[in-house]
Amino acid sequence: MKTLVFGHKSPDTDSTGSPILWAWYLNEVKGGNAEAVLLGEPNTEAAFLLKHWDLPKPRIISDVEPGQPCVVVDTNNPAELPAGINHADVQAVIDHHRLVGGLETKGPIDMTIRPLACTATVMIDLMGGDAARMPDWAKGAALTCILSDTLEFRSPTTTAHDRKVAEALAADLGINIGDYAAQMFAAKSDVSAFSDAELLRMDSKEFDLAGTKFRVSVLETTAPATVLDRKAGLMETMTSVAAEDGVDQVLLFVIDILNKEATLLIPNDLVKTLAEKSFGATPAGNTVVLPGVMSRKKQIIPSLTL
Repeated sequence: MKTLVFGHKSPDTDSTGSPILWAWYLNEVKGGNAEAVLLGEPNTEAAFLLKHWDLPKPRIISDVEPGQPCVVVDTNNPAELPAGINHADVQAVIDHHRLVGGLETKGPIDMTIRPLACTATVMIDLMGGDAARMPDWAKGAALTCILSDTLEFRSPTTTAHDRKVAEALAADLGINIGDYAAQMFAAKSDVSAFSDAELLRMDSKEFDLAGTKFRVSVLETTAPATVLDRKAGLMETMTSVAAEDGVDQVLLFVIDILNKEATLLIPNDLVKTLAEKSFGATPAGNTVVLPGVMSRKKQIIPSLTL
C-alpha cells in the first residue's frame, strides 16, 4: 500500500514542501512507494514554491483510512491532523515543534523532533550523504521551506545550522538568497484574493489554554497595512470562524517581516486581557503592536496566558 506523507492542516510552505521532499527520498533513495499529499489548500507562498519549481500541487485529502501507512511531518499534534490519524499506520514523525502528545500508533515508529527552525533542515540531516542526490527542484523546495520558516533568518527560531544548510542549497542552485526571499515574501503578502475567513484560517493552529480553545492565526507579510486595512471585517468574522471551527476565540497576529514586530487584533475584552497578561502590552483601541514578536512557535504560543 502507498505511504502518504503529509504535514498539518492549513498547509504553509514547510507543510507543502517537506512532504514532497520526503516522498522523493522514500521513493528514489529508499525504493519505497510514497505520495506527498496536503490537508488543505496551500497558502500563497506555498503556491509560489510549487509554481517556481514547476511542481504539481499534491492532491488534497480530508481524512485517512484505518491502517493507511503514513509519515507525519511538521507537526505531532493530533488536532492538526486528519480525524482518523490514530487508526492509521503512522510509521514516522519528522518535526521541529514541541511534543504535544495524544498521537497513537500501531507499533514503534521512527520519531525525529529536533530544535531547528524548519522540517526541511531536519530532513536533509536525516538523508545524510544521500541529500547530494536531490535534484534541483528538491533543493529549491528545501531552500524555500527554510527561508519561509526562518523569515530569511530574521525569526528567533533560526539556528546557525538552518542558515548553513540554506546557504549551501542556494550556492548549489546559484540563487541569491535576498532576491529569492523577496519574491517569496511578495507572494506571501498578496492576500487580496482571500476572504476574511480564509485569511483567519490560512496559517493557523489550534491551542487549548486552561480550557479555553483558541485558533492562533498568523499572517507574515512585508505589507502589513494591506491586512490591517481589513481589520474591521477580520474582527467581525472571528466570531463566525470560531463557531464553525469549535473554538472559543480566534487570535490574529500580523507579522511585519521587515520591521520585526507583530500586531495583535483586539476584538474584545478576552483578547485584551490575554495581551496584557501574555505580553505585558497595554492595548489602545483594537490593535496592539508587539515589538520583536515574530514566531508563533517560540514567542506566541509559549507566552499565552489568561
